[in-house]
Amino acid sequence: MVQAFDQYVDERHEVLGAGGSDFLLVNLFREPLGAPMPPDALGELFERLSQRAGLSRKVGPHMARRAFGSNVADAGGSADEVQALLGQTHPESPRPYLIPDRARLREAIERVPSPRSLHGTVEK
Repeated sequence: MVQAFDQYVDERHEVLGAGGSDFLLVNLFREPLGAPMPPDALGELFERLSQRAGLSRKVGPHMARRAFGSNVADAGGSADEVQALLGQTHPESPRPYLIPDRARLREAIERVPSPRSLHGTVEK
């Protein structure tokens, strides 16, 4: 994945030059060059890459969006940060993207004290 991203960055620099674009995924092979990649082109790209990688299930742009939102939250990002980064306007919009990491859930469980320890009746 890192190698593919590095290749994309190199190709992007060749096509757009140093100025580039504020958008991550831009047209490199269709007009207008450097414009944000439209949803249909992004869907085609994901389909081609999924086939090329030999994945057993279809991976789409929305899955990447969900993963990004979850990763921001798992890294300590707040719901309003996820909302802003995903370009959403309604405060409840990021909720489906906030899928907690299993390790983070386990840590949350471990932070809850045992009722026995709270009442001084620890088993021996």
